[in-house]
Parts: sequence; structure tokens; C-alpha cells
Amino acid sequence: MRRSDSCMFMDNYPITITVDKQEHHFEVGEYAHHEDGKCKFRVYEDGSYVASFSPDDHDFLHICQNPGGIDEEILHLLADKIEAHHPHGVNGNIRKLKI
Repeated sequence: MRRSDSCMFMDNYPITITVDKQEHHFEVGEYAHHEDGKCKFRVYEDGSYVASFSPDDHDFLHICQNPGGIDEEILHLLADKIEAHHPHGVNGNIRKLKI
């Protein structure tokens, strides 16, 4: 783990999103000690912070910040891939079914 913004987070992992045959390469950093009301996942593109996500009570991710102005369709696909990266829930809880 390393320190950033005075919070501990795990090593970043890569996620690629393809929309209209264009690939977008991101790195996702997960904060190990997530506090309610703060973003749990920070997203980087080309080394720059571009977005963040926070889980709701049902472990579904919602856009927390979008300083990179990333298209919302891409952010929703990115949230789906982050959720899939954590099959037991982004909060460590058993994943709730989407209806």
C-alpha cells in the first residue's frame, strides 16, 4: 500500500473500456480505509486523476467526482468493471442482486 492525499490505498489496477472502437486505459486506486461520505475509488488516466466513485448501501458504485470531464457512459462502464473486480461487493459485503 502507499500513501496519497493522507489516506492509505491499495496498489492501482488497470481497467480498459472500449466505446465506439476507441480504447480508454484507466488505473483504479482503492482506498483501504474508506469512510462513508468520501470517495472510495480514484480513477487515473495517463497518470492524472480524472474521476472517483463511492459505493451506496447496496454496494453499487456512483460517480463521486468527475474532474476529468469523462463521458458518463464511459464512467458507468468503468463502475461496472470496478464492481466486477470486487465480486463479493465493493464494501466487502455479499453482493446484492441487481433487479
